Amino acid sequence: MTAILNVKPLLDPEIADALSAVNLQLDSLSKESLPQIRKRMAALPAVPLSGKVECIEHVLTERDHVSVRVHRAIGTTNELPCIYWMHGGGLVLGRSVGDDPRFDRWCPRLNCVGISVDYALAPESTYPGPLEDCYAGLRWVHDNAEMLGIDVQRIGIGGSSAGAGLAAGLGLLTRDRAEMPIAFQALFYPMLDDRQHTTSSQWHDPVWPPQANRFGWDSYLGDLGGESVPHYAAASRATDLTGLPPTFICVGALDCFSDEDIEFATRLRHAGVPTELHVYPGAPHGFDAFAPNTAIARQANRDMEDWLSSHMHTS
Repeated sequence: MTAILNVKPLLDPEIADALSAVNLQLDSLSKESLPQIRKRMAALPAVPLSGKVECIEHVLTERDHVSVRVHRAIGTTNELPCIYWMHGGGLVLGRSVGDDPRFDRWCPRLNCVGISVDYALAPESTYPGPLEDCYAGLRWVHDNAEMLGIDVQRIGIGGSSAGAGLAAGLGLLTRDRAEMPIAFQALFYPMLDDRQHTTSSQWHDPVWPPQANRFGWDSYLGDLGGESVPHYAAASRATDLTGLPPTFICVGALDCFSDEDIEFATRLRHAGVPTELHVYPGAPHGFDAFAPNTAIARQANRDMEDWLSSHMHTS
C-alpha cells in the first residue's frame, strides 16, 4: 500500500507562508459545495492591470456558449505569434478572465497575442464538450488570424492544471484531425491521468488534494470509466505521442500531478518530441498562482517565458 506523504515539512518556506494566508477549502469540493466555492472564487478581488494591454472578448457564433478573450499590447500593429490558453480549475472551476494578469505581463514582454478560451465547465458539460469548446476556439483563432494580426504558423497552445490537461488533449486531437498546425505546447502542471494510480496522486497536496482531483475527473468524464476513457480526455492514456509539437512542462516536486507529468515528459522525449521539463523543489500544485512573489514562482515564470520567447520568435 502506498504511503501518503506529509508534504508540509517539505514545503518551501516562502510557499508555506503564502499558504497560511489563504483558505482554499478544496478538501470539501463536491457536487453540493461546488456552487458556493464557485461563488467565493468569483468574489475574489481582481488583480490590478497595467493598462498597456487591450482585451477584446469575442463570442463564437457556431458555439455561442464559448467566448475567447484576445489580448494585445496597445500600439502593436505588426503580425505577431500567439499563444492560445486554457485556464485551470480542476475542470469544474475558473474563468478565462482569471488569466488577464498573465497576458497583461506576457503580451508586451513576449511581443505576442494572448488568447484565453472560456470553455464550458463540468459537471454541467462533460467530455467531449469542454475539449470541443477548446478546439472550436482554436479553429476560430486560425480562421481569424489575419484580422487579429497573428502569424498563423506561430500559434501555440498552453494552459495550467486542468487547462494544461485540456491543452494536452487538444494537441493530440489537433494532430489527428490534421486541420491546422500547432507550433508548440506549454503545459503548467498538467492534469493528465484520471486513474490516480501514481504515488504522488495519493499525496495530500495542500492545494489540490486527492478527493478534489477525483471529483474533478468524475465530473468531467461522466459515465465514462475504465478502458472506455479516451486519450483525448486523459492524455496520459495516449500510447502514441509522435508528431506532437515542441513541449514545455513544469510542475512542483510536491504536486499530486508530479509523477504523471514527469512520466509524460519522458514519454514525449522517447517519442522524438523536443521536450523541456522543469521540476521545482518544495512546490505543491498551483504554486505560481497563490504564491506569485516567491522565488520559486518567479523562477518558474522566467523559465516559461524564456522557453515561449525562443519558440515564438525562432525563424
